Amino acid sequence: MSKKAIEAKGLSKRFKTGRSYVEVLKAIDFDADHGDVTMVMGPSGSGKSTLVAALSGLLRPDTGDVTALDTKIWKLSSGRMDKFRLDHCGFIFQGFNLFPAQTALQQVSTVLRFKGQDAAAAKARAKVALDEVGLGHRINQRPAELSGGEKQRVAIARALAKEPKLIFADEPTSALDSENGQVVIRLLHRAAKEHGAAVICVTHDPRLQSFADRIIHIEDGRILDDVRQTPSAPTGAGH
Repeated sequence: MSKKAIEAKGLSKRFKTGRSYVEVLKAIDFDADHGDVTMVMGPSGSGKSTLVAALSGLLRPDTGDVTALDTKIWKLSSGRMDKFRLDHCGFIFQGFNLFPAQTALQQVSTVLRFKGQDAAAAKARAKVALDEVGLGHRINQRPAELSGGEKQRVAIARALAKEPKLIFADEPTSALDSENGQVVIRLLHRAAKEHGAAVICVTHDPRLQSFADRIIHIEDGRILDDVRQTPSAPTGAGH
């Protein structure tokens, strides 16, 4: 497998609004490496969420292609695309996307069961993942009983439990206070550095910039600049 976890060439996407079209992505080339935290930053409406949706197989681009883990994902059938995302991708969204009726443990173990793990193995792995995000004592709580920061940690545990090589995070800290934001940053950083994942994070949050290996600014559907830097190590321990 190449060092590049994902590479996109010539991605364009336009949406119809009334009688006209708005071009949201304008022939973008993009790549991200294993072990890197790549921040995609830009104002609202700049195209950054559309870019991540196209990279992750959630939104088909009008032109261009995406090679993820040496697989041309937009050549896959929808069933094989779903399986690719299940096996290789972790998603962390601003809105958490948790199931109201499930406990934290069930939220995480359900994904592992879909991947084919038996019930006991899935439960054991889910416990470890929740412990890693500091929620070992909250595994039987449902979303209504958890704070915003705890819900985001459940979502991260669910994404990381299957040890994905591609992690897509869309505004993962926007609803969180500074302390919980730090926890999220630390966990994304660890996924990249200890597990070799390519972490691609869309954010407005300036607190995240210093922890990135690479910062890509998008405006009006085009990449304005692409800067590599030495990231700061997140503060605090694992919990």
